[in-house]
Amino acid sequence: MNDVALQHPWWLLALLILPLMSWLRWRRGLPALIVPFAAAWWRPVLVPATRLPAILMGIGLVLLVVALARPQKMEISTEVRQEGYDLMLAIDLSGSMLAEDFEQGGVRLNRLQAIKPVIQAFINTRPNDRIGLAVFAGRAYTLAPLTADHAWLARQTERLKIGLMEDGTAIGDGLGVALTRLEQSKNDKTTKRPSAFIVLLTDGSNNRGVLKPAQAAEIAKTRGITVYTIGAGKAGSAPYPIFDETGKITGYRRILADLDEEALRDIAKTTGGAYFRADNTDTIAAAFKAIDGAKKLRFEAKTKRARELFPWLVSGSLGLLLAGGLLAYTPWRREALT
Repeated sequence: MNDVALQHPWWLLALLILPLMSWLRWRRGLPALIVPFAAAWWRPVLVPATRLPAILMGIGLVLLVVALARPQKMEISTEVRQEGYDLMLAIDLSGSMLAEDFEQGGVRLNRLQAIKPVIQAFINTRPNDRIGLAVFAGRAYTLAPLTADHAWLARQTERLKIGLMEDGTAIGDGLGVALTRLEQSKNDKTTKRPSAFIVLLTDGSNNRGVLKPAQAAEIAKTRGITVYTIGAGKAGSAPYPIFDETGKITGYRRILADLDEEALRDIAKTTGGAYFRADNTDTIAAAFKAIDGAKKLRFEAKTKRARELFPWLVSGSLGLLLAGGLLAYTPWRREALT
């Protein structure tokens, strides 16, 4: 035996390898002991029970390639926006504005007291506008230039009172000052607005100043500025307070209204605006409300926005690859004989 082993050393090598093969097969959990040559009669072939893992992983790879191309979806949205105007309020501060022919809640008000809260409400409804304030009596001045600071403008409105300047009614000059302010804004290219207009309020007829109302209206027409006119006060006579040296009211007298409605209609007609007669607090509010509705410029703006599809495609790709990998390495397999 020893001679045979020496003559054929490969038998000795086989005897040494046999325990090693047995241990390896035991580690793999096979039920039988493998002997030389008999193992060739049977071998396990592991075949996937389904092709679903390959399909899922293939789709996942395709999605990943598409995601790397960074596709985008264009979304179109429509928004309704409101564009702002430049507008000037030209307010009469002549002495006749003290006539108390307005009433609210049983309390008698003079014309200026009646219009101030209406003006403030009008300003509050136009947050996108730049608004200025021109005042006139015997002369015309700019009380507030065009501004978007409506809180500051409200404080200037509260300062409105009779006696800030010499008495009289310079309607043409008041309109001229308002036009000058709008012209300055038009020349400023950094703050150009699509349009501008003026609201002129008075209770009398033009009796002072250099510029006639008709002349001012023609200037406004050539510049494309619309003028809305409001005539304040009731027809006939109205109670007018009498003051003592300390400014206290000691009595009343009657004064006749001298409102020149024809001139105000002509100004509005020439410039493409409208005339309103305001003989009580309700009609004053209605006049400003009508102007507010007529001079609100709204337009639809379509905006395009690119929506990135990359995150969605990558998420789907990773999900499919993970699902395919889990299915490929699960115990869900079958054995086949070949």
